[in-house]
Amino acid sequence: MAGARSRNFEGWPLFANSFRPFFLLAAIQAGLSILAWLPMFYGELSVSSAFAPRDWHVHEMLYGFLPAVITGFLFTAIPNWTGRLPIQGTSLGALLVVWLAGRFAVTLSADIGWAFALVVDAAFLALVVAAATREIIAGGNWRNLPVVVLVLVLLAGNVAFHLEAHFEGAADVSIRVGIGVVVLLISLIGGRIIPSFTRNWLVKFNPGRLPVPFGRFDGAVIGLSALALIAWIVAPLNTVTGAVMALVGLLHLVRFARWAGDRTHARTAAADPACRIRLRAARLHPACAGCLRPAAAERGHSRLDGWRGRNHDARGDDAREPWPYRAGADGVTRHPGHLCCDHHRGTGAGGCCCVAGAKRCAAAYCGLRLDRRVPRLCRRIRTAARRKSPACACHHGRGGSGTLKYSPA
Repeated sequence: MAGARSRNFEGWPLFANSFRPFFLLAAIQAGLSILAWLPMFYGELSVSSAFAPRDWHVHEMLYGFLPAVITGFLFTAIPNWTGRLPIQGTSLGALLVVWLAGRFAVTLSADIGWAFALVVDAAFLALVVAAATREIIAGGNWRNLPVVVLVLVLLAGNVAFHLEAHFEGAADVSIRVGIGVVVLLISLIGGRIIPSFTRNWLVKFNPGRLPVPFGRFDGAVIGLSALALIAWIVAPLNTVTGAVMALVGLLHLVRFARWAGDRTHARTAAADPACRIRLRAARLHPACAGCLRPAAAERGHSRLDGWRGRNHDARGDDAREPWPYRAGADGVTRHPGHLCCDHHRGTGAGGCCCVAGAKRCAAAYCGLRLDRRVPRLCRRIRTAARRKSPACACHHGRGGSGTLKYSPA
């Protein structure tokens, strides 16, 4: 349901999915903040912020950039968790405006007042918590409610940052609160999706030892991590705190080893070069596409668009479900001559052909626009194909200087 609505969204594509505007503007904001921070650090630039220069920089990274990234991920993942419709369009645009208002309010807080800046800045995370809680409760997905609790703690850290900066002159505890929340989010969400994705890949291509799914051990390590981070927030220089943090780090290394990520290295190194494209989705006859088909041990299936967890890539489409190429492939005939020859005159299943004085073969004439999702790699594909199978070159062993031309479909 959520995926269907996203594809049928008729508004501005930027607001079709939550990750699009938030990831984009978060990256822009991070770059601009660094450009502003460098001259601020050397005393050549000042902003009208109630924060000290260091606090302004820390706040914009911890409570400006990171909340945008977390929100983009959260509101993209929640529809998959709950099966409900995604937040998009006007609602998503309004949320983005509130985030932008917070950035301006913090930067100009010396002029508009620190209390007003606090309210405007905290409103964004408050809305995120409210919307996420509503979606998770409505979908009955209680398992992911701890993620919202962590975002709520991040909101509390943001409020504490403003209060500390105003009453104490500089932020301290609230900085560690923000860092601790981010570490726990990575530990929790990464500990769920990384083993799951690794397992899906290994089951298809390299059966054997599989990642251990998220279980009680992972939950216990995350709980101990939360206690260690609380101790670090309260007493960062305590010896016991350091010992507990070191123990937690070792336990996370054990978690990492249980995910069997090392078993993916050999497969990645043997993947087919990205300059090739599988034309199986275009329903080519094997004799015509043989010079482009890599060996079974060389096929790569890296994820490009990740729609519903399917593997699609210019270097190896999964033949079992070539979804992103189907729209373009449905209009392609089964007859290889349509890909090989001028005026759609072919030679049957004989593979390569030459007509109308233009010497071409299927390897050279593969400039198909398959649903506009496949890059036009015709020249690189032609080079790879001729290098792999000289007999399939357009000269056909008869001499001549046939010209290869790129023709999009």
